[in-house]
Amino acid sequence: MLMKTDPDQSPGPAPCGDDEGVPVSVKIRERLKAARHRFHSNDNIAEFIQPGELEQLLDEVTLKMQGVLESMVIDTESDHNTGDTARRVAKMYLKEVFAGRYIKGPSVTEFPNAEHLNELMIVGPITVRSACSHHFCPVIGRLWIGVMPNEHTNVIGLSKYARMAEWIMNRPQIQEEAVIQLADLIQEKTQPDGLALVMEASHYCMAWRGVKDMDSKMINSVMRGVFLKDANLRREFLALVPR
Repeated sequence: MLMKTDPDQSPGPAPCGDDEGVPVSVKIRERLKAARHRFHSNDNIAEFIQPGELEQLLDEVTLKMQGVLESMVIDTESDHNTGDTARRVAKMYLKEVFAGRYIKGPSVTEFPNAEHLNELMIVGPITVRSACSHHFCPVIGRLWIGVMPNEHTNVIGLSKYARMAEWIMNRPQIQEEAVIQLADLIQEKTQPDGLALVMEASHYCMAWRGVKDMDSKMINSVMRGVFLKDANLRREFLALVPR
């Protein structure tokens, strides 16, 4: 039996992927712009990456990195040392040294300060591994964190400080901004009376290139709350940080 077709209900166009062939990096960038979300080198963009897209991004970066090698006149077809270098570099950037841009922050379990602890606590040295956003050269160093809790401060496990530091540092960074980002995160998670950070690191953009100074280090600090107001407490923290 033939059914009469209503001319006013003609079938619409078959669905098609409007974004077919569009690089995944472009899709992610468009989402960021639509949300007015900054995507500087040291920003986390994990919430704008959909399931499966990180692997697509890995493929895209691999292809672009292969183009870089070709532009550097490296014969990756016959050179057994560089045959898979493009993939290795792409994976290193996205899933290791810059993973802090593409994955969500570590889970941090917080406990109430049941014993009303209010004495200075120092965590460190925590090994810092990052890369400068100017040359993508390694930044390797140590970090110390001082916390002055109060009865309302959330208590977190010692390993969580290292996890938070790793998440913040695993992005293209400059040291001055990295310690501030980390201080903001710890402040948000623990709400202490005071927070102090000291970071000491070697920058391979100075040791490997440029002036090629192997011994130079950068040291900077962030002081919050009572560490900023109480000079004696600040001196106690700095004296307890081993050098």
